[in-house]
Formats: sequence, structure tokens, C-alpha cells
Amino acid sequence: MGNPLLEREVEKRPDRVRLKGRILFLTEDPELIKRQLAGEDLPWDTPNPENNPKLRDDISTDEITPAHICFYFDETLGEFPYTGLKCGSELPIKRGDVKRGGFVCAVSGKRRGKGSSREQSPYAERAAGIQLVIAENIERIYKQNCQNLGVLTSTDFALIEKIRRGEDIPLEEFTCGEDDITRQIIEYGGLFPFNVARLQKKVFLPSLATPARPMTLAEKIFARHMVDARGNVGVAAVKPGDSGFARTDLRFSHEYVTPMAAIFYDHLVGKDVPVNDPASVLFFRDHLTFLDEVISPEKRKMGLLDLAGQLKFKQEDFARERGIKLHGELKDRKGSEGICHSIVLESYALPGQLIVGSDSHTPHSGAIGAVAFGIGTTDVFNSWITKDVRVKVPESVRIVVRGKKHPNVTAKDFILKILSLDYVRSGKALAKVIEYSGEAIEELSVDERATMTNMAAEIGGFTGIVEPDQRVVEFLRERRGDSWMPVWAELVEGLHSDPEAEYAHVIELDAAEITPMVATPGDPGNGKYVRELNTPVPIEIAYGGTCTAGKNEDMDMYAAVLADALRQGKRVADSVKFYIQFGSQETRDYCLRRGYLEVFHKTGVTVIEPSCGACINAGPGATSSPVQVVISAQNRNFPGRSGPGQMYLASPYTVAASAVAGYIVEYQPSEKLVSA
Repeated sequence: MGNPLLEREVEKRPDRVRLKGRILFLTEDPELIKRQLAGEDLPWDTPNPENNPKLRDDISTDEITPAHICFYFDETLGEFPYTGLKCGSELPIKRGDVKRGGFVCAVSGKRRGKGSSREQSPYAERAAGIQLVIAENIERIYKQNCQNLGVLTSTDFALIEKIRRGEDIPLEEFTCGEDDITRQIIEYGGLFPFNVARLQKKVFLPSLATPARPMTLAEKIFARHMVDARGNVGVAAVKPGDSGFARTDLRFSHEYVTPMAAIFYDHLVGKDVPVNDPASVLFFRDHLTFLDEVISPEKRKMGLLDLAGQLKFKQEDFARERGIKLHGELKDRKGSEGICHSIVLESYALPGQLIVGSDSHTPHSGAIGAVAFGIGTTDVFNSWITKDVRVKVPESVRIVVRGKKHPNVTAKDFILKILSLDYVRSGKALAKVIEYSGEAIEELSVDERATMTNMAAEIGGFTGIVEPDQRVVEFLRERRGDSWMPVWAELVEGLHSDPEAEYAHVIELDAAEITPMVATPGDPGNGKYVRELNTPVPIEIAYGGTCTAGKNEDMDMYAAVLADALRQGKRVADSVKFYIQFGSQETRDYCLRRGYLEVFHKTGVTVIEPSCGACINAGPGATSSPVQVVISAQNRNFPGRSGPGQMYLASPYTVAASAVAGYIVEYQPSEKLVSA
């Protein structure tokens, strides 16, 4: 059967753009937003920005399209953009407001589109009429998703007056400074039409001719996977800014993303067209397994539980039709086989691989020295056609954690400290590879390293990575036996950063200076030491789980604290519900072997089978009221992400100790639990 894409008509956009419509300023003041929705156009003084209203910073994709909105996977999404946007204590934008308002451009402040890689966010904006997003800076995955869908992006606030004057804007205003591939994707109006033109040989891939140079670990892996102009895989060297397509070793997606990608594929490519190398594609049912236990009556009436079920069925159908491995729900009890990131690291990923997944926490697998990064829906379905993904080689930031950590300090405390640094909070680490090194990192297990690489997503990084070493050997042997050992030397040959490699920035920390951390509600970057909390913070819910904190070593930590509590005649405080959720069935079996389930039961913990659950407000452990306070070992505490309550992030030690105390405390091993 011939390739139907070779016969498809594809054309470039016009070389000038005129945006006919209104501009929506996403401000900190909810009243200003309401006035715009009522028909008022706010004044904007580009030369004198001090006269303008304060724009909202840090707008996450959770706020653009809250998790439950992502149960929709069609044009209905256009009814919902910004319905989770919190300004003060208000949610000023309701269903249909943006679409009715006739807006073509949305303007905000720093770090637009942080958080989840969900492409439903720019898709919802586009479906509501938004053709251009302007912000001071824009997160990598969100920006790439916009480009893939044909939504224009810019950091040039001077465009505001041009739009209002009805001027034609040269398309090159949006392509200036972009690499050749990104420029062509914008010119063709999205990644799919570009790839059609690529198959028809109407576009060109730039030559990758970077001469041999000292490279970072990530750059070496990119060089091994880049596709050259002739279609061969592997080039001599790369440097930051080199752009092209990289051949993937693994591609995976979960039920939030697979159905939309499958619809795109069926509609645009063809229902009978096979996926390219289905053996290297994985699907997961891991996000919504426990949704029925927490979904509100109001959302049930909206039909959202039924919609979530349709996600499951669409993914199952596509997997069966295309011969793709699906890690799904359990047959004998409620729950899933495991969270995608957990299973990929435990069972599939190898050092030196290039792995892409439909989730921003795909960098989890960087813990063993793979380049693993999140992609959006359009990238996912295009990778099913080509087996490669668009890449612009990022700069790298090296984070060196020297010295020896305190016994009650974990990788989570390290990453919360890093997230609190000005370099990160200001957005300077956006879209960069985060390479972790130093004696304190080398001492971490692979499970703990995965916490660091996983939360490169919260930094806004392209990915996180740690050089593979003997601890990786031990991890792979423990989880997979010795079948991979004959190729170990080949896998890791040269997998280290060269001494002369160049970094955009180097951050050095002393592990001995870091004590247990929390991130206060609203953002993972709101880090402070537990001992800096001025007054005791009582909690109602404690949650230990998710891809970040549902691993074997995380379970060791929860169990250590709770075993200490039992020795002192203590258990979980009467005022607290403590949930522990496994990241995978392998971790559940580990806990059975170690006797942890008995410890959890005796101390009053509610144990939950593997799933993402509370982290995305889809399982036990999420809040149901704004006054509830929760301490969680998950990775994000953006407004509304895990319910309406106030969420503090912390390590497994701190979460478990706080569950016993009833308020936020440090864990003091084998000692009385006391607040700092």
C-alpha cells in the first residue's frame, strides 16, 4: 500500500499575518479580566510598561486547562481555556468566556505554560480563537506545542499596538531567531503539514556538520541519535543550537494523550496505516484509574467520568489495532500496572538511549544516563509516522552538589533547594539540560536520582540527567537480571561529559548546608527550610506517592519513619489521613517482601494501588476544600492541580513524620519527632 501522505496537498502560510480580533491581558487583578470579558479593551502603554497592569506570571498548563478538562479531546476544548486561572482567590474565567469574547491574542508575564506537557492547553486556546500568545518568556514544551499546532508565539510586546492598528505583521516576526526547522514548521502552519512536506521533499533538513568538540553527556547522546541530511542516524558532534530530527529508542504515551494523538493519526494519516516500528511504542493506562473515587457530583453531572472512560477505550482500541504494548489496569483488583515513568525506568530504559513520552516528567529515566524528555500530542502522533522527533540541541546547566548530606535529607530536599534559587525562579534554566553531579549525587541511589531528573520538569529544563555508574549497574541487575550485561560496555562507552565541555551555567551547592525543605503552597519554587516555618502548620492530609515519590527507596523512607513511630507507641495522628500509593506493581511487591504493608497498616496508613491519582486531582489524597492543608511528596503544587486546598511539597521523610505529628516537622531518625 502506498503512503497516502505523498498525495496530500500542503501549502505554506501567507508571508504576512493580520490578526483581526481582541487582545486578552491575563492580569493579576481578576476585576480587570472580568471587565475584558464583558467587552472592555484595556489600554496598553508599550513604551512605558510601568503604567500597565501587572500581568500574571507562572501561568501553568494546569490553569489553562485543568486536568478534568483534558477528558475532552476535540474542539470542545475551546470552551475552556483559562478556566483554572487563579487570580488571588478568584477564578474569573468561566466556560465559553474566551470564545465569546472574540480574542485572537492572549498576553501574560513570565514562564507562560509551565508544568504539564499537555497539548490540550494550546489546542483549547486555538479552538477558542487565540492565534497568538505573547509573554515575557515561554516554557519549552508549551511553546513547541503551540508551534506544532500553528499557534504563533512571541516575546515582543510591541506587537500589541500593531494588532490593534490592524496592521499586517510579517511572518518573519515570528520566525526570526528560530532554527531552520522551527522556521519551516511555523511557515507551514504546524508540525504535521511540515512533515508531509518533508516526506514530499518540499522542505529541507539543515546540514549537521559541527566538527568534533568537547561535549556534555547529553550532547553525546544527541549526536548518536541525530538524523543527517541523507537519513543516516548519528553525527560526529553537535553543539547547542543545532537543529534536526533525532531517532528515538522508545516512544510512550498515557491515556490523557494517546486518544487525541490517535484521532489525529486516524484522521490525517489513515485508519489502516501502520505505526512505524510499534515494538518501540508503549501505552499506559495510569492517570485516571481511581478517578471515580474522587470526582465531584457536579463533574459527574457534566458527564466527565464517562468522558474519562472514553479515553481508556480509545487507547485500548488503537493499541489493539496497531499492535502496541499497553500497560493497563489490573485484572484482579483496582489499580494499574504502574505509572508510565516508573515502568519505563524499571523495565525498559537503558543508558545512552533517547526516550520521548507524552508527559513532562519523562526525564525520570535520565537517572540511568538516558536523554528522556516530554513531548506534546502532535509530536507523539508524528513520531508514530517518522520514529523521530524534532530537536534543537539545548544548552546544559551543570548542578554540582558536593559533600555529604544529613541523614534526614533526601534528593527531594536537594531539588526543592535548587528550585528556590534565583537562577531557576527567574527562568534562566528554561529549556536547558540539567546535568547533576558531585559527591552527594554520586552517593544517591538510582531511585533518588530519578527524583532529581524527574523534577527537572519543575525547573523548566529540557531534561535532567546523571552519568551512569556502578549504581546504575546495581539498579539494572536488581530490576532486570543480567540479560543486558553483555552490552553494558557498548551502552556506556564515552557516556560522560568531557572535562572541557561548555555549560551555560554551573551551580554549586554544599549538601551539608541543606536541611529538610518544604515548598509552600502555589509553586514548587516556593522552597524554604522546615525550620524556617514561623508557626506550626497543622495538616489534614499527607500523601506519599506518584512517579516522583512512589519508588522502592521512597517506600523505605515512609517505612523507616513509621517503624520509628511504632517503637515510640505512636501512629498517624487522628487529625490526619495518610495515603501511600505505589508507583508500580514492582514496588508493591517490594513492600510485601520487606514487610512494609504491615507497618503501614499498624500505623493507620491508607495504601493505594499504583496510579498517578492525587497528583492530578484524580485519586485519594487530593483536597476537596480550599481550607484543607496537605503535605505531599509529589512534584507540583500549582493552584488547583491536586484540588482546591493548600499543598506543601516535601520529602518522603518529612511527609511521613508530619503525618505522625499532625503538623509539618522534620524527621529525626530514631528520635522523638519534633518541629524545628
